[in-house]
Amino acid sequence: MSLTTEAGAPVADNQNSETAGVGGPVLVQDQHLIEKLAHFNRERVPERVVHARGAGAYGTFTLTADVTRWTRAAFLSEAGKQTETFLRFSTVAGNLGSADAVRDPRGFALRFYTEDGNYDLVGNNTPVFFIKDAIKFPDFIHTQKRDPYTGSQEADNVWDFWGLSPESTHQVTWLFGDRGIPASYRHMNGYGSHTYQWSNEAGEVFWVKYHFKTDQGIRNLTAAEAETLAGKDPDSHQRDLREAIERGEFPRWTVQVQIMPAADAATYRFNPFDLTKVWPHEDYPPVEIGTLELNRNPENVFAEVEQAAFSPANFVPGIGPSPDKMLQGRLFAYGDAHRYRVGINAGQLPVNRPHAATARTYGRDGVLYDGRHGGAKNYEPNSFDGPKETGRPLWQPVTVTGPTGDHPAPAHAEDDDFVQAGNLYRLMSEEERERLITNLAGNLAGVTREDIAARAIGNFRRADEDYGKRLEAAVQALRG
Repeated sequence: MSLTTEAGAPVADNQNSETAGVGGPVLVQDQHLIEKLAHFNRERVPERVVHARGAGAYGTFTLTADVTRWTRAAFLSEAGKQTETFLRFSTVAGNLGSADAVRDPRGFALRFYTEDGNYDLVGNNTPVFFIKDAIKFPDFIHTQKRDPYTGSQEADNVWDFWGLSPESTHQVTWLFGDRGIPASYRHMNGYGSHTYQWSNEAGEVFWVKYHFKTDQGIRNLTAAEAETLAGKDPDSHQRDLREAIERGEFPRWTVQVQIMPAADAATYRFNPFDLTKVWPHEDYPPVEIGTLELNRNPENVFAEVEQAAFSPANFVPGIGPSPDKMLQGRLFAYGDAHRYRVGINAGQLPVNRPHAATARTYGRDGVLYDGRHGGAKNYEPNSFDGPKETGRPLWQPVTVTGPTGDHPAPAHAEDDDFVQAGNLYRLMSEEERERLITNLAGNLAGVTREDIAARAIGNFRRADEDYGKRLEAAVQALRG
């Protein structure tokens, strides 16, 4: 088999550049050399601003329960039905070359290749998040990234934002607790995090939260274990996932949903669309609906993991968005990020295009367009048997009232930024609390301004008096 150029011409010599005589200068006419160097200069697309460091695998979702009373989604139509999936795990704040074993939320982005097109569920390994409105997301991420002056992540920036954004108290408690550094991607739960809409054939609406409970059991790393592992093997989580699948030890998760009838939302004790809060299980018990198994590694990490382009705007009939303000922003931001990063035709790449359906659009041209439409008309409506609209929306409409404006989310009886953080703290054992305080204090002690540290500690004190008191003492002890 002969090596060829990109144009298919055979390559005579892949070891020596063409020169003007022995020892002479290299010739621009060496097309193979120029092509190799030019390709090499361009073989990385811009890394994701967030979730840059990731790993992924293909798998199978198997529905094990009848959920047709809640949704008309075709891939959820009958128990036993299987759907191909692709799951990408990631850290949030680190760049592409960062280590896996760090204290950071983990992305849990899951694609279902359904017969009605791709359904993307983009969540994390925590059921909540730091903020509740997407307008704050760029500011939040800027605090987690490198400071424009020092070029390093700065504790002052991180804690200044968290202290001034008290809704982050719940997620910060998760992050600095035992589950803040998973031992591997296999040994952590996943969550859809946001609230989504399910609607059935009768048009009835339900609000839904997804939970993926690891069948491997929860395993975490201490701060000291993670520091050692990150130095010895920066690729620890990616390697563990790949090698487990190679051994035939296929990771599995039990899939559950919490289901809220739409009528409950308006009078629920807190805003059910607030991403900084969970729905207590005693209010809406999780219902087991299926299993997720990862059973095939990507053949090429760049093509299938780095270029994977997820978007929570990719819905299918019977599933749709909610008024969650973070989700609403992400419906635009994720797809737009990939249009910039990978290109306008990113959806045509094998990992991104539908596997169990056919994409029929009037979109044409752009970088890497493959001419798949041939000479078909590129407008609609037309008289040439082009694809037509169905007239049936994917999800049910949501009633809205009132004037337009920059409104905060509607307040409910128990809409408080600290109640659930305090509840989480009080659920912990004494040993878990000790580790939480140690982890928080070690990070917070790096803050150089007393007002920033005091404000942050005050938020934890509002969640639980003991929580804040112990944290203050621990920070003072570290500062001497």
